[in-house]
Amino acid sequence: MTEILRELGTIARALDSISSVEFKDLKLSKGQYLYLVRIYEQPGIILEELANYLKVDKTTASRAIKKLVANGLIERRTQLDNKKNKPLFVTKKGAQLYPMLRAEHNYSEQTALRHLTTKQQVQLQQLLQQVRRNIEKDWEIVKKGQKRNY
Repeated sequence: MTEILRELGTIARALDSISSVEFKDLKLSKGQYLYLVRIYEQPGIILEELANYLKVDKTTASRAIKKLVANGLIERRTQLDNKKNKPLFVTKKGAQLYPMLRAEHNYSEQTALRHLTTKQQVQLQQLLQQVRRNIEKDWEIVKKGQKRNY
């Protein structure tokens, strides 16, 4: 039996723990940096799209957004033609954090991929994208309240 998912989980938890410690001074609690980065990179994204992108439920995303709004890092804007969906944007204060968040990401990625050839890195990315696509199917099923058949 392979232990690929355990390895991926360990990597994800380690990087999340590192980020939580390093971003504590920025008043970004666990995982909030992910939301800030995605909103910066996709200005105007709506909550549902963001939740789907990060593979979290809307309630979890909504809580994180509420905290980021309260800290003045992002803002919701009301559209005249659609008052239900409020696009999300990074504030000036939030935008000032992006270079550091991006630098941390780049450093972590370089560290993780150290000693892998360019060809291996491309192959790893392709394989992980396929794994993600495979899991997304089940995520969609479970998100809709159904059970997986195993």
